[in-house]
Amino acid sequence: MSKVVVLGAGISGHVAASHLRRKLGKNHEVLVVSPNSNYQWVPSNIWVGIGRMKSSSVLFPLKPLYQRKNIGYLQSKVIQFHPEGDLEINKPFVLVESVEESSKGKLEKITYDYLINATGPKLNFEATEGLYPGKNKTFSVCTYNHADHAWENLLKLIGEMKNGKNVSILIGTGHSKATCQGAAFEYILNVEQELRRHKVRDKATITWISNENELGDFGMDGMLLSYGGKQIRSSEMVEMVFSERSIKWIVGAGVYKIEDGVAYYENLAGEYKTEFFDFAMLIPSFSGHGFKAYNKLNIEITEQLFNGFMLVDADYTSKPYEQWKVTDWPETYQNPNFSNIFAPGIAFAPPHSISKPRISPNGREIFPTPPRTGMPSGISAKLVADNIIDLINDPKTTLKHKGSLGNMGAACIASAGYGLMEGSGISITTFPIVPDFEKYPTTHGRSIKKTFGEIGLAGHWLKLALHHAFLYKAKMRPFWWLIPE
Repeated sequence: MSKVVVLGAGISGHVAASHLRRKLGKNHEVLVVSPNSNYQWVPSNIWVGIGRMKSSSVLFPLKPLYQRKNIGYLQSKVIQFHPEGDLEINKPFVLVESVEESSKGKLEKITYDYLINATGPKLNFEATEGLYPGKNKTFSVCTYNHADHAWENLLKLIGEMKNGKNVSILIGTGHSKATCQGAAFEYILNVEQELRRHKVRDKATITWISNENELGDFGMDGMLLSYGGKQIRSSEMVEMVFSERSIKWIVGAGVYKIEDGVAYYENLAGEYKTEFFDFAMLIPSFSGHGFKAYNKLNIEITEQLFNGFMLVDADYTSKPYEQWKVTDWPETYQNPNFSNIFAPGIAFAPPHSISKPRISPNGREIFPTPPRTGMPSGISAKLVADNIIDLINDPKTTLKHKGSLGNMGAACIASAGYGLMEGSGISITTFPIVPDFEKYPTTHGRSIKKTFGEIGLAGHWLKLALHHAFLYKAKMRPFWWLIPE
């Protein structure tokens, strides 16, 4: 019998646990450890943040589902990693702390044969002075609770606009190295449409602010894509969309401080500027959780597992941007020092950024860190689960399930406004996620046949269909595994 412990119940953790339980015999144990009591479909939080969905529509409780599916569950947070065990327990374990009300604060050593670290990122709001959801007129859609609060305050602002108030709305990234521009991009387009629906669009100045060097970078160095029968850059497509909706934009901006209704930022020219607002939704930076690791003698060995996020089978050699390659990226998400530990999704440490690093004359790094959310998280989690299953069946096997962001594509349906007839969506596919300039030297490192974009109502229908399909899949309904990651 083998015991697989999964840390985290987001997209990566839940996907891994689901596939492990479906494919492993009942004599093997699958245990999920997560501080969250609910699963949430994060991509739909933007609709909660405009009042078009209730938060109850994007989540469900984990415990009843896991009980029905014979998946163990602990509502706890991991504190320490002990991959060699200790003098008391001669087996690898993680030290966890319960967050359940009945046992809050209780510490427990959870042993394992295989460990999947799917803890994702820490939402590092404190990295930007004054940036915290609900304070200084800034809000977030990173969680369903944040999104609820954002809509509550946006609705109040709409009421003030109906009474004649002119307002400024600021949406984008709230840190010089934040990622997840896609969520902010969707939110700004949805907010703009909601203001039109409430007939107050003329009362608002809407501004996009981002650490991207140009529009449409999205942390992937932008894209050259097929659109409407011709080739255009993603920057041109986003500029077209923003111009059509009279959305202003500020790029190359590293926000470093927030006060009540004021964002302070530095641009790539080294200029310090301010932007005033009545409502802002700014994505924070993502960071690791600050986990510590110890060996059998209780000597710290954190550097063998983490450099912020978890180390995996990537090439972390420091080298100039021009020497980075797609082969630097991990394929199995296995820790190089402890072969029974894996880290799919956002939990793994990327070997380098995808967008070109840019630094202001004052030394501030202003560029997006690599996105690893959504489709890549699900795909990497499934291949980790499949490799662990193979190892359980034959511990000497060579890992054969592989998937690098350098040979993996991604499809993204960005909501551009909600509504069965008046809604819109921007459908974008890209292959590969990390550009391969050796294989595709003339099309910005990507296959133009597999990298394309479309805009229209059909995109909204598809986005809405995916919302229901992936919640069906997450609830492990009949034949859920037939829905791809």
